[in-house]
Amino acid sequence: MSKPLFGLLLGGILGIFDGLSALLSAPQTRPEILGIVIGSTMKGVIAGLLIGFFARKVKSVPLGILFGLVVGGLLAYGVVLMGNPYFWEIVLPGSLVGVIVGYATQKHAEAPRVSSTVA
Repeated sequence: MSKPLFGLLLGGILGIFDGLSALLSAPQTRPEILGIVIGSTMKGVIAGLLIGFFARKVKSVPLGILFGLVVGGLLAYGVVLMGNPYFWEIVLPGSLVGVIVGYATQKHAEAPRVSSTVA
């Protein structure tokens, strides 16, 4: 599996848990939880894809983690800029998703490419 696809899948899965964390950090958001989970999942998918492409080009675990932190944090901050009052409740889990995906995509070994040469 390619690093971008791996990052996309992992980011999407972790995005679900990122959204569900709103039930713990801001229980008053319970009525909007479905929209929060969908938004967090999409944010995780975008972050995972970007981090996966970065991991394909740059072979460095520390830089992958840093890139993941920045991408996850910036995407989460974008949600805050849309008028959401829960700064830390959004930015911390979003950044954590980025860090985890950044680490995992750097450690993920892509399958070797098979060349299809016709004799």
